[in-house]
Amino acid sequence: MVFASVLAAGAATGSLPCGLRQADSAERSGAAAPAGHAEAVTRAAAEAAADGKSPLEAAERAVSRSGDRWAAVYSEGEYEEFEASLDGRYTGVGLVAGREAGGLIEITGVRSGSPAAAAGIRAGDRLRSVDGHRVDGTPVTEVVSLLRGDATDKPAGTTVTLGLERGTRAWSQTLRRARLSTDSVTVRRLDGRATVIKIAAFTKGVGATVRSAVRETPADTGIVLDLRGNSGGLVTEATATASAFLDGGLVATYDVDGAQRALHAESGGDTTRPLVALVDGGTMSAAELLTGALQDRGRAVVVGARTFGKGSVQMPSRLPDGSVAELTVGHYRTPLGRTVDGRGITPDLEVSDGVLERAETVLGGLGDAS
Repeated sequence: MVFASVLAAGAATGSLPCGLRQADSAERSGAAAPAGHAEAVTRAAAEAAADGKSPLEAAERAVSRSGDRWAAVYSEGEYEEFEASLDGRYTGVGLVAGREAGGLIEITGVRSGSPAAAAGIRAGDRLRSVDGHRVDGTPVTEVVSLLRGDATDKPAGTTVTLGLERGTRAWSQTLRRARLSTDSVTVRRLDGRATVIKIAAFTKGVGATVRSAVRETPADTGIVLDLRGNSGGLVTEATATASAFLDGGLVATYDVDGAQRALHAESGGDTTRPLVALVDGGTMSAAELLTGALQDRGRAVVVGARTFGKGSVQMPSRLPDGSVAELTVGHYRTPLGRTVDGRGITPDLEVSDGVLERAETVLGGLGDAS
């Protein structure tokens, strides 16, 4: 349930939220915001409550004026749904989308087995309306509310009608909301000596799942860690994933309102097996944090395209009416001190086509070198 400039509308469409909370249990990735931003938003909400007005609406206005592109304001119910999504569970129709220039929303992915997939909606389609409400230029939190039915208490099993466009074709599609779960980690063996571990998002338990997958992979097998299209998640889980390939040490540093903090891997990871990390322009946030750690520590060869460049930290502030404002408070850096926000991570080997095949070639070379 977050935003999009890619991230944003991913959640807006009722899919797994993107750019989830980072750092400990209270932080997630975002973008730079003016000093005093959080205080201004919470003060506006408190003043509204004292005047008998809506703190949520006051906070939304303050956020819109702040220039914090990754900030979001949630009603209490929306935030509870957000919390549930950290467990890989969410109510929605299975769409992932990004906001285009001009405020249009483009579908960038459709979850297999979801109501949207069954209806034939495809990546590249545009979402123009939800239940008759135009969503062009609409704040993402409002789009989320419409799709999920939060405002009118419409849970899984109720219907939602989407206005869609594909090229010159425009049509309406009615879908039934469902309670969905995500397979955040999938593992498959390629022909030869390679295993692909694909991480779709860093929800709870991903780190432990990856560590188990690494332990169960034959010793003579290299690993391709596929982070393409991974828009983020819990930084604690990204750090736990780094622990599967590192024997302790620094994963990232970050600041919260100027105070420096650090994230460290646990000891005991597999440090010798050949490892290639695949990334692209959809690799964001916590996935970039993991990529930067593996690259800076010399643990993986990074293959693919430059990552998105979303490396800031957000923290939630509870408002007087129970709603929550998630606001940017700082940035994280890789072990070598590189800033990711607005820059992304450049792969060691930039490849646009045949990425997986190239990764297998690199793995073979790494295996020969070892």
